[in-house]
Amino acid sequence: MQNVLASIAVSVSELKKNPSAVLGSADGEPIAVLNHNRVMGYMVPAELFESMLERLEDLELAEIARSRSGEKGIPVSLDDL
Repeated sequence: MQNVLASIAVSVSELKKNPSAVLGSADGEPIAVLNHNRVMGYMVPAELFESMLERLEDLELAEIARSRSGEKGIPVSLDDL
């Protein structure tokens, strides 16, 4: 059985009828899009998608910082830059 990772789910046919209404009724939450009762994708509002991407970038930067935490620093003066 497939997990649905959203509290709201709509069929493809419902989505085709009025996508704006479906997204508007979700109140900013993700929506699972179903085809024959199987999740074929998720629809998220632009604001949520942007915040997800920012979070992923933050996690990637944190991983880079952790991986470099044991490196020795190189002294640099502002005049050298």
